[in-house]
Amino acid sequence: MLFHYLRNATLAAALLGCVAAGNMEAKMAGKPFGKSPEGKTIELFTLKNDKGMEVSVMTWGATLVSVKVPDRAGHFDDVVLGFDDAEGYIKHTAFFGAIVGRYGNRIGKSRFTLDGHENHVTANEGENSLHGGKRGFDKRLWTAVHADDHTIELRYVSADGEEGYPGNLTATVRYTLTPYNELRIHYTATSDKETVTNLTNHSYFNLAGAGNGTILDQDIQINADRFTVVDGGFIPTGELRSVEGTPMDFRKPAKIGAGIDSTYQQLRAGSHAGYDHNWVLNKKDDSLTLAARVHDPKSGRVLEVLTNQPGVQFYAGNFLDGTIKGKGGKCTRIVARFVWRRSISPIRPISRASRLRS
Repeated sequence: MLFHYLRNATLAAALLGCVAAGNMEAKMAGKPFGKSPEGKTIELFTLKNDKGMEVSVMTWGATLVSVKVPDRAGHFDDVVLGFDDAEGYIKHTAFFGAIVGRYGNRIGKSRFTLDGHENHVTANEGENSLHGGKRGFDKRLWTAVHADDHTIELRYVSADGEEGYPGNLTATVRYTLTPYNELRIHYTATSDKETVTNLTNHSYFNLAGAGNGTILDQDIQINADRFTVVDGGFIPTGELRSVEGTPMDFRKPAKIGAGIDSTYQQLRAGSHAGYDHNWVLNKKDDSLTLAARVHDPKSGRVLEVLTNQPGVQFYAGNFLDGTIKGKGGKCTRIVARFVWRRSISPIRPISRASRLRS
């Protein structure tokens, strides 16, 4: 299922720990966090609530840098992977915590058709385009247009023709930390030409704490009866397959590691085996509903993911080979973290897409 027209998209992630589930002038100053390749200052903003939860966001890539939440004993850990400074995010291409666009996920053969015209975008994964091309929104300096203790709103203007996409597009993302340990991410975009867009956040989560071992023993549940079948390049074939009787069935809580080494063809589809698929959520409208839930039995932390979108992408970090050193110098290894992306299915060549009209 695809949205033909993009409306305001919201992702709410509630990090519960052991708890039950205007003005456009920037008010709070950010702290210097590094320099962009062009020599401009990258700022870091930190949001806080009365429960002690802290969320840090930087202007490079509108990136979610850290999310600090308590475990059942009240001990705080940072549960998203990343780096200790901006240089790490600039250097590496694993999209840690970034907003990806214009089009998150893959575009088959790096082309799409709008109203009979074929558009070609930058290929950066073989013949396909991944997460916006060689220099997507994750490698751009965003502007903080509003910031206070609980909210940061950032904006980026993508020029007509950037990475091959038509139209001058203005993208805005707003992070809000609520009193209930919810992190709300709200996306909007406008364009002066008809175009395609699919904005999302690419944070890697480990509820045990960033760099603290594997996620294989954490429990996952996804509210979906079907998933999007992909080919060897992770491009959808057009088939929406039932999860029944497969390692893709997370309708009831299951260990992430229970089926990840299965010989099931979809888990061996690409060069880096594992989960990197879109699940078609069990919903009939665009209301905000629970898409997925993850529980770490050791720490007691719970992550609930809510979205108004038709799908959610679950990625187990299959392309990370342990060579990247993240926060505190810890290596990021395969299946040591998971990524949630609110999702419109990847698009095939000459396919329907989420589009914006001027």
